[in-house]
Amino acid sequence: MSKHAFLSSLLGPQLTNEILERSEIKDIPKGTEILREEQYVKVLPLVVEGLVKVFSRFEDRELLLYYIQPNQSCVMSFTAALKNEPSKVFATTEEDSKILLIPVGKLSIWLKNFPQLNHLFYEQFNLRYVDLLETIHHVLLDKMDKRLYDYLIQKANLTGTDVLKLTHGQIANELGTVREVISRVIKKLEIEDKLTQDSGFIKILR
Repeated sequence: MSKHAFLSSLLGPQLTNEILERSEIKDIPKGTEILREEQYVKVLPLVVEGLVKVFSRFEDRELLLYYIQPNQSCVMSFTAALKNEPSKVFATTEEDSKILLIPVGKLSIWLKNFPQLNHLFYEQFNLRYVDLLETIHHVLLDKMDKRLYDYLIQKANLTGTDVLKLTHGQIANELGTVREVISRVIKKLEIEDKLTQDSGFIKILR
């Protein structure tokens, strides 16, 4: 699908033409930081292809908040842009991605003139609210073995493969814990025949 057809399906032809006149679309490699914490948001990312993950940092710990999939944007960036405040989160590409970068200078005008843009972001707010409630639920109520296994299942579903190239340190960063805890829990899940690991790869056994 062309970027014009992609946007028209979401926003309608008139707003699409205006956005494309002022925006750019970029191919961004896996592992690229596209938004830094404390950075003022100048462009709003809309994922066309690929996958982006959004984190929050608490002192020396990081916590994965949610993923941005195709046809989705980052509501935390959206809020920071509207308020002209520095971002409270940071985001990196989980895989090679194609992202439309929408300049925020026209955002308030577009929101006023095109109700469909408001609708798009209301949907995004609702989606992220549910994601964040689930994250809080996992952190507060679930034991680490369930959190870790659910995390691996989600990542496998999003990336389309049950064989994940992940280090224990990477997992610890995304779950807001330390590598030693992850290593211990992965060993437990391996004994329970829920996964296998070999040379930096983890295979989920369903």
